[in-house]
Amino acid sequence: MRTSYFKHLASLSLLALSSLNLSTVQAASNLSTNELRVGFVPGPYIDEFKIGVQPVLEKKGYKIKYYEFSTGLEANTAVFKDDIDANVMQHAVFLKSYNDRNQTDLVGIVQVPTPPMGLYSKKHHSLEGLKKGFTVAVPNDPVNLQRALHILQHLGWIKIRENANPVDVSELDVVENKVGLKLVLLENAQGPRALDDADFAAIQGNFAIFAKLKLSEAFILEDMTAPYINVLVVRKGKQTAQFSRDLVEAYQSDTFQKAIRADHFYDGFRLPDYFKK
Repeated sequence: MRTSYFKHLASLSLLALSSLNLSTVQAASNLSTNELRVGFVPGPYIDEFKIGVQPVLEKKGYKIKYYEFSTGLEANTAVFKDDIDANVMQHAVFLKSYNDRNQTDLVGIVQVPTPPMGLYSKKHHSLEGLKKGFTVAVPNDPVNLQRALHILQHLGWIKIRENANPVDVSELDVVENKVGLKLVLLENAQGPRALDDADFAAIQGNFAIFAKLKLSEAFILEDMTAPYINVLVVRKGKQTAQFSRDLVEAYQSDTFQKAIRADHFYDGFRLPDYFKK
């Protein structure tokens, strides 16, 4: 029995060592081939990367491997677990909220061109004739819900509580709704689909673009401020790694800026401050 037990322990030890060696070999292989794993959600950011960032990185010997996720939560989990090296799909306010709620340590290292949130409709051709009971689809996460509520407040449709904390905003922060609008809270990605049923929908820019909506079709676009410009995200401690420095340099390169400015698809996007005037 004792001999059999020690043989079993030895087998487990060898198995563990083999697994460790395999992981080490795989990690070393990734480093030696300069493979860079980058994640995205639906929207324009993967195309931005391909036309302006990838060419710069490839000249430095990187091989890019793309990962596409359905939600930002999945993309952030992948970065935190080191399944990918970076993702591009969120602004700094959302990132802080995610870190606070999940006790993670992801950091944004460079801003990227970002389409603003807008108010769209298939049922109405103007903002006139607003009636009680009209439905407005809005994002259900607090950070982006706040952006949608600010759009509605700017139109004079509602009033929201002053100094509401963006990480826990809810429909209860609407303190005045004289028109009697009905807010319908949905996952961000469902905004474009909601246009078939809702009177209006406040849709995050990347999901609007993915659904083939044009920014020019929006009744109004938000006045996007710097904290809501999307960022490229890595794990804390890796923001000074060589691949991170190379990513930042690629985004800030003339190659990237010229690619974005030359394509009218990006007209109306909020550009980072590093873009040359």
